[in-house]
Amino acid sequence: MRFKTIGDQGGLFDYQERKAELSQRSTPLDRLNERVDWEVFRDVLEKQLNYKHEGRVGGRTPWDPVLMFKIILLQKYFDLSEEQTEFQILDRFSFQRFLGMDVSDEVPDKNTIWNYKERLGKQGMQECFECFDKELREAGLLASKGKIVDASFVDVPKQRNSRKENQQIKEGKMPEDWEEKPSKKAQKDVDARWVSKNKEQHFGYENHVKCNANSKLIEKYSVSDASVHDSREIEGLIDEEKDGRLHADSAYRSQEMDGYLQEKGIQNRIHEKGYRGSPLSEKQKENNRKKSKTRARVEHLFGFQAQRGGDWIRTIGKRRAEFNIGLGNMVYNLFRYMQLGKSMT
Repeated sequence: MRFKTIGDQGGLFDYQERKAELSQRSTPLDRLNERVDWEVFRDVLEKQLNYKHEGRVGGRTPWDPVLMFKIILLQKYFDLSEEQTEFQILDRFSFQRFLGMDVSDEVPDKNTIWNYKERLGKQGMQECFECFDKELREAGLLASKGKIVDASFVDVPKQRNSRKENQQIKEGKMPEDWEEKPSKKAQKDVDARWVSKNKEQHFGYENHVKCNANSKLIEKYSVSDASVHDSREIEGLIDEEKDGRLHADSAYRSQEMDGYLQEKGIQNRIHEKGYRGSPLSEKQKENNRKKSKTRARVEHLFGFQAQRGGDWIRTIGKRRAEFNIGLGNMVYNLFRYMQLGKSMT
């Protein structure tokens, strides 16, 4: 029996034919490139990275900030480590095409990717998010007055501490022996917290978001440790000038919240809550079912992130958690924008 086999080693023309064939097969990355004008981020990135004021006379030229920004978006979308990101760029034509690179081009190494993220930081990521938010508003994708707020846990590596150490951390103190062992201290996340919800244990942080009920795009976000109740973050997310109706699950329902929304002139669409000895009436249950048709749209957002590892991060400390969670929200908005089928002008 005869089978097809690999022939002689391919040459330049074989390589060009393979690239040409692959270029005819559109991927989500190709469609994202078609939709997004990446240059809108350049000013924000250059300002935050501030390479011009380092006096790099004779030093190595820094990588293009927009190229590096696209690299960390790739890393987050595919849930890769820095080392895996470097390898996949070298290995995959689709990654190279997205980045505007060729097989002969030099690729940033894992340390360069890590240092870029550290330098950009949570503030730089927040500014990039707000920059894109401006583009979305100009495209008319955030015009709807209906908003949804919700939160999702983002777990981090669990800590193996003693009860005494955990108690000291809760009191805002640093265990004494940790100060004497810098390498041990570097592996301890003193900002993350444990929480139990629906019989599930979580250790880490929460991603609090406000999204547009129509487009499902994230408009604002904040990050807290996992023990913070959802309702405590809502005031920082609400904008009385832009938010006409607010949808949320019953965890946000309280007399204080009802009064706060009324004061801000925002229509209250938060699910009603039953209490011991005072269960929900049939009418209240029906109202909640109607509200759920809108509120449930936020679950698509968290589902997208969870499929790409967004419910877990590898880093330690709130500063890096804020960066990574913000990056995840940025990636979601970019791909959601691509799905909506509008281009920047």
